[in-house]
Amino acid sequence: MRFLIAGLGSIGRRHMRNLQQLGETDILLYRTLRGTLPEDDLGSLPAETGLDAALAASPDAVIISNPTALHLEVAIPAARAGCHLLIEKPISHTLGRIGDLRTALAEGGGRLLVGYHLRFDPGLQTIAGLLSEGAIGRAVSFRAHWGEYLPGWHPWEDYRQGYSARADLGGGVVLTLSHALDYARWLMGEVANIWAFAGQLGDLDIQVEDTAEIGLQFDGGAAGTIHLDYLQQPPRHQLEIIGTQGTLQWDASDSTARMFRPENGGWEAFPPPPGFERNDLFLAEMEHFIELVKSGTPSRCTLDDGARALELSLAALRSAEEGNLINI
Repeated sequence: MRFLIAGLGSIGRRHMRNLQQLGETDILLYRTLRGTLPEDDLGSLPAETGLDAALAASPDAVIISNPTALHLEVAIPAARAGCHLLIEKPISHTLGRIGDLRTALAEGGGRLLVGYHLRFDPGLQTIAGLLSEGAIGRAVSFRAHWGEYLPGWHPWEDYRQGYSARADLGGGVVLTLSHALDYARWLMGEVANIWAFAGQLGDLDIQVEDTAEIGLQFDGGAAGTIHLDYLQQPPRHQLEIIGTQGTLQWDASDSTARMFRPENGGWEAFPPPPGFERNDLFLAEMEHFIELVKSGTPSRCTLDDGARALELSLAALRSAEEGNLINI
């Protein structure tokens, strides 16, 4: 099976290494030669500098890890060519061409996975299972907090030039950390209404919002909030869900889920498997994508999921700009 990787930044190179670790050797690179990373770890992999030439090599699957605003420029032609797609999150910076992508997939017959890798986190998977079992009764409140220091992400480059900091490439903390909006839907169900405050509250000298406070009202009646920022040191990414009969918590630092139930009088911990490390999330995601391509396994994060997360992200930005509650 032949893989084409479009976008050789840090996540594209991670996907490349994980494919190799999983025994996949037929890998082609689509390169625009505008990257800032050294080329040493690309080895002798073949490369094309034009998309037409790259697709003419008949890849079975395309991994799209270029900047957000450029995703669909690759995804739509690749889908028309019959390729299966792994598209990094968010699928775009606008909803404008999602219908074109949907049509292209139908024409080409390919399948799609959106790269919200936290769907493969063992702690969040445990939380999802406990919620579906009614382990804490009815969920009534959701709170996620995710703060990261943007200059520390890629110390080898000027953070102000990375896609996360540039409006023209689809950056900003709401789109870049939209994982939280995706797992809010996954765990709690559809969102009915959304409000947000967002802006450049720090001193990072970037073009996009570095902080956002987002409020959610879910279809089932529960309420939630999501805090996102590019400023926090040390980083913190945690989740708490309050139910009528207990509380669930998750911490991204160790992927451990915890549950409190009054009748037990204490917290029960659900740690990840022994030896678990962060790259295991991406490995599990890639294993799932390979299985999706080879055997048609249903996608764990579909185009509809990706479009919904993008819709929520854009609604949050619109709410912050207009000062209004947005009905979804």
